[in-house]
Amino acid sequence: MTRYVGIDPSTKTGFVVLGKDGQVEQQKEISSKKKQDPERFIDLAKQVLDSVSPADFVCIEGFSYGSKGAGVSTQYGIGWILRAEMHRRRIMYKEVPPSSLKKFATGKGNCKKDAMVLPIFKKWGFESDSDNIRDAYVLAEIARSLQGDVELTAYQTDALKKVAK
Repeated sequence: MTRYVGIDPSTKTGFVVLGKDGQVEQQKEISSKKKQDPERFIDLAKQVLDSVSPADFVCIEGFSYGSKGAGVSTQYGIGWILRAEMHRRRIMYKEVPPSSLKKFATGKGNCKKDAMVLPIFKKWGFESDSDNIRDAYVLAEIARSLQGDVELTAYQTDALKKVAK
């Protein structure tokens, strides 16, 4: 049975699994006790991928290419290790640009993370204190929408146009 997985890669990686019916089967924020990179990146990727199988359909948040700061190179490191390992393990995934994730959840591709809380709750009844888990949840909903018969709003259909083919 296909499960729908959302991954928001970061030093605190959001991870959500939805069953075929859309029920949350698993949600967690994954971090590493390793202090040195690339060991920390590898540990995070291992923890994520220990919970994913080739039968799952995964959506992973794409890179935020315009972002600046020290955390950007960390997100790239974690993100590329995850992608390389999913490719090696033949786990099918789609990359979702950050603006498409936000638009799918709220109708606006440039909203702040805090502005996503209420729309996510209203649309799906999902809540979490972690913006990483909230993003992963929306990514899992995007995976479900790409693979299933899910009724979408016009803005959600538009948001999916930018998801990597």
